[in-house]
Amino acid sequence: MYASAVLRCNFPNDPMKQFFRNLKRAIHNASAPKNASISHVQSERQRLAALPRYVETASDLPGFFFIFPDAASFLASWDEIFGKEIYNFNPVNDAPRILDCGANVGVSCLYFRKHFPNARITAFEPDPKIFAYLQTNLTNAGYIDVKLIPKGVWSSATTLRFQSEGSDGGRICNGEATNIINIPTVRLRDYLNESVDLLKIDIEGAETEVILDIAPVLKNVRNIFVEYHSFEKQPQTIGKLVQTLIDAGFRIHFHPMNVMPRPFIKVDSYMGMDMQLNIFGYRTDSKV
Repeated sequence: MYASAVLRCNFPNDPMKQFFRNLKRAIHNASAPKNASISHVQSERQRLAALPRYVETASDLPGFFFIFPDAASFLASWDEIFGKEIYNFNPVNDAPRILDCGANVGVSCLYFRKHFPNARITAFEPDPKIFAYLQTNLTNAGYIDVKLIPKGVWSSATTLRFQSEGSDGGRICNGEATNIINIPTVRLRDYLNESVDLLKIDIEGAETEVILDIAPVLKNVRNIFVEYHSFEKQPQTIGKLVQTLIDAGFRIHFHPMNVMPRPFIKVDSYMGMDMQLNIFGYRTDSKV
């Protein structure tokens, strides 16, 4: 009934119409065999994949009305987080402590709450436009107990210049660029004075600065995820970052985000980056 009523309204763009068509189809398929829901998921993914970049839309893939500014980045996050489950870990109790640095529109928070219902989650997102999506999505999900902080994480509490990319690529910027805003930051080290089950750091190039600053308190972290970004024409700091994690007692594992078949011949880049790595740090003991 709700989907039918909404479809009679006039929407300014076709993607929203299609979303509610898909929602209506999902409602009708609710009592159908299992393959009907699978078909809906596939059609919804196809719809999202066909959208141009940076067009606001919504999807019911999470099971409720989830909005975001860019379908491509949402799908990439969804596949990694819910498909590959890259943030899954074995908690030592039923209320694990999770710090989500770079929460974006909330896909990671959604995963943490669904898999660890009693987790104590603090999420940081500095871009005010993206933070609005994060706040709306978690409210729609009913996850009002997730602590949301509209600030970036850094090596000090200050104000920094930030390039707002409009999706998941916003970053601290020291040079000339468009869409520059000022963001407040917190010192991440101040949040690591207790045992942390998972520290997730996806902060688009600020990771080495932050990791070096929190080195003395990494002993309190059981599992750490860092997305490392290597920018063209800038020094690579992966050696410092990885050595800091090893010195803190972590075993290290890597997932390459982009693979260049012949880097000696051609260096591919994306948004100014010539390499991205997912770095996983885990402990083989139970000292934390």
